[in-house]
Amino acid sequence: MKIEWTVTSQSPMTLKSFLKTKRISKRLLAKVKFQGGRLEVNQELSRVRKQVSEGDRVSLSLPDEPANDHLEISDKKIVVLFEDEHFLLVDKPSNVPSVPSSLYRNHTMANRVKGYIEKKDYRHKTIHIVTRLDKDTSGVMIFAKHGLAHSYLDQLLKGKELYKEYVAFVNGKLEKRWDLIDRPIGRMEDSIIKRQVVETGKPSKTEYWVKKRYRDSTLVKIQLHTGRTHQIRVHFSDIGHALLGDTLYNPGSAEKWIDRQALHCAKVVFDHPFTGKELSVESPLPDDLKRLSNQLESVSSEKKS
Repeated sequence: MKIEWTVTSQSPMTLKSFLKTKRISKRLLAKVKFQGGRLEVNQELSRVRKQVSEGDRVSLSLPDEPANDHLEISDKKIVVLFEDEHFLLVDKPSNVPSVPSSLYRNHTMANRVKGYIEKKDYRHKTIHIVTRLDKDTSGVMIFAKHGLAHSYLDQLLKGKELYKEYVAFVNGKLEKRWDLIDRPIGRMEDSIIKRQVVETGKPSKTEYWVKKRYRDSTLVKIQLHTGRTHQIRVHFSDIGHALLGDTLYNPGSAEKWIDRQALHCAKVVFDHPFTGKELSVESPLPDDLKRLSNQLESVSSEKKS
């Protein structure tokens, strides 16, 4: 994988300083130096102390990234929403974990993407997971295809420059058409899984817009401004409007029309760090949420008639 830039600064600088402007970390430079990569200026092998000037062509060849032998390969197919040489965005179904655990060792999204990469025989075989979703949440997941792409998107996430849009079906009718839920979230003392709104928790912000009201529930569009575990589920439960089907945060409310929390990552948008163009990728509403919407619509219509 070769990345190329043209120096635009009118002031001469070292190659190291130029690469720093491109957010190339010392760790990545060490990998380039010691693991088979290459740095060139105007097609000549160069050291980081070399001076570069306006108009010079700088190229960075990334070393190949081997597969993790501890991650099993899954032959389960994936639905690709977008792919180029830097990123792979896939449509995660519900009831599939993002990464392996003691309970789920294979057929997670990480295993499936590894199988896809092996079948394609890509040079870079390391699995770089940029965004994760809960096991029963569906929608867009982002994988980076090499370490530099992963580093760039991590920086976008930290800078809150990666937009993620969710849709959810929640209990009851939300009175406000828009609101920002700003409540800290922390782990429940007696659980390794559940989270709760608690004063000692980490700052957490969830913004929502009402898209449709049914008889006893509401469809909302959601934007996360922080990325806490179970954030959407915890926030809506805390304001008295838990997600339909969410048995963890709304126990005893099993929905007859859906067997998982009604939550879907519908869209991601970010500025592609290698092309400079905005990349917007959407995931259509899955069949079970379409059925849920139809059932809720039908019940609402019955009441009106």
